[in-house]
Amino acid sequence: MNPRPAMSTQLVDYFARLLPLTDAEAKALAEESHIETFAKGTLLLRAGQVARECYFVLQGCVRQYYLVEGEERTTQFFTEEQWVVSLKSFAQQVPADHYFVCNENTTLVVGTAEKENQLYRRFPKFETLSRTVLERNLAEQQEMTARYLTDTPEQRYLYLLTSRPELLQRVPQYQLASYLGVKPESLSRIRKRMARRPPATPVLP
Repeated sequence: MNPRPAMSTQLVDYFARLLPLTDAEAKALAEESHIETFAKGTLLLRAGQVARECYFVLQGCVRQYYLVEGEERTTQFFTEEQWVVSLKSFAQQVPADHYFVCNENTTLVVGTAEKENQLYRRFPKFETLSRTVLERNLAEQQEMTARYLTDTPEQRYLYLLTSRPELLQRVPQYQLASYLGVKPESLSRIRKRMARRPPATPVLP
């Protein structure tokens, strides 16, 4: 399965929205983008492996999970225009403690530390861009952790419904339940309660 040619510009467009790129920078980024398509169920990283690659999702979905007493505990779903990085393992070259698996047939830009460093040497702006991306990802992770600790399961579901509604159609319910920190039957009850609620009355100007 060959990725669509237009996909080679998606990463360029993503970075250009963060910081304007020169023609030379955009050309180098497009030329250095290694794109691969992985079948649903492909493990990109196993617990105990050292992460040698990082990924940018062009199309599809990657799930992160931990194995706790033999049970999968889902902690994140990465979809279009999100980064998939086992940060500690990739940066420090230590074994990962989690898994990355393709939940769908997924097309990714595949990066390595060597390629990153080559681009940094040629174009220092990419180091600034990488720092911006990292800061955004850390902020999102902090917000997600705070919601997990302070919100009720129903509040977490409502936030998911408004912030990433597409996941409800793309992800099995038992994985969504794990992600929200509840059992599948509890998620079913939450969804039924939400379905029975009357629609919100619009606020008139």
